[in-house]
Amino acid sequence: MKLEFMKMAVELAVNNVKTNNGGPFGAVVVRDGKVIGEGCNQVTVINDPTAHAEVQAIRNACKHVNDFQLADCEIYTSCEPCPMCMGAIYWARPKAVYFAATKKEAADAGFDDAFIYQELDKPIEKRKLTIKQMQFEKYNLPFVSWLETDKKVEY
Repeated sequence: MKLEFMKMAVELAVNNVKTNNGGPFGAVVVRDGKVIGEGCNQVTVINDPTAHAEVQAIRNACKHVNDFQLADCEIYTSCEPCPMCMGAIYWARPKAVYFAATKKEAADAGFDDAFIYQELDKPIEKRKLTIKQMQFEKYNLPFVSWLETDKKVEY
């Protein structure tokens, strides 16, 4: 863990606010002591609800290393990651994540993800968003095809 990388993530977040380029979040991905990807929150700028700082940094780092996993990498982020970003982080498989501000501090600034955590804890049928499975003949064909192919890349 290196303080210089955390300071970079926080600086990215502050600059993002100053340039009116999105929310107050920044992140960097580091491998072998070098930044290989960085990102800022750009949700409102590019109209993409997935354009959180961590996701943007992961996308940039994966492009840089030409791989969908970030083994042996560390992620430094200006704030404790939200549920979506944590999912992306787990899929990217870095060895560590370090954050500066807490999710409570984010909530105090108007960025509250508590409702998402609460919704995910509920059974599907009790969530505010309608979520229903639709089955039809051969609905499971993608997984059958996956299991049968010898050309898959495991992840």
